[in-house]
Amino acid sequence: MHAAVLEMIYNQRNEINENWSEKMNQVRNDVFKEKVPKTLFQDTNEEFVTLIFNSFDVELEDGRAFLRSFAEKLIRMGWPLSYFTKGMQTFRRVVLESISSGSEIPSKKMYETFYEIEEWVDEMVNQLVDEYSGSWESTLHQQRLALKELSAPLIPVFDNISVMPLIGTIDTERAKLIMENLLDGIIEHRSQVVLIDITGVPVVDTMVAHHIIQASEAVRLVGAECILVGIRPEIAQTIVNLGIDLGKFPTKSSLRKGIETGMELTKRQIINV
Repeated sequence: MHAAVLEMIYNQRNEINENWSEKMNQVRNDVFKEKVPKTLFQDTNEEFVTLIFNSFDVELEDGRAFLRSFAEKLIRMGWPLSYFTKGMQTFRRVVLESISSGSEIPSKKMYETFYEIEEWVDEMVNQLVDEYSGSWESTLHQQRLALKELSAPLIPVFDNISVMPLIGTIDTERAKLIMENLLDGIIEHRSQVVLIDITGVPVVDTMVAHHIIQASEAVRLVGAECILVGIRPEIAQTIVNLGIDLGKFPTKSSLRKGIETGMELTKRQIINV
């Protein structure tokens, strides 16, 4: 920003600070509905406005780093983007009002001054939006990874025996996820037997059965045995009516029976003591 513009802002710093803090009370009402304690809000405002003024004195990259650190802290606290955007818009309005009322700048120069301030505020707002967008994308990515792991987990229950419980509908996208988790999990857990539990799958149609058959074939190709468990009577009837062939791999009605079969395949057995 031009030195003359900075000098005008510095000369009226106290007035700008006071007016901005007063107008930010309305921001608290609009954004937070007074849910944020007044003391916390005022302390944050002081840090915010100090950061704004300090950004005039530092290099561009340093100013961005300070703003990024401040934004990240408030993002973790759950403060919305509107606090920053409204705060910067309020600061711009207060600065322009102060300069226009307390100076004798020619009209042409005043326009250039306003333009400089507009550009500077817009740059800070854009950075804040980028910070929030990056944080949101990162959070969304983490949530997707968590959902991915939860939607088709491969759980080791005994040495060399793992279970994949499936709940809900199985579409093409989820079938791909099931396949990936199965193959990765078999290698990771050194599974010799994998139980695919479809107790929580409401409907088994031709497409679902096709995906299950593909998964079992993939399990066999990496050297493990696949057992389909949780076949309810209505599911068994649907499979028969559709003419689906599930004879290529063992099926059991319950997870317990599947585990017993898995123990036998790994040359172990459950003994009642």
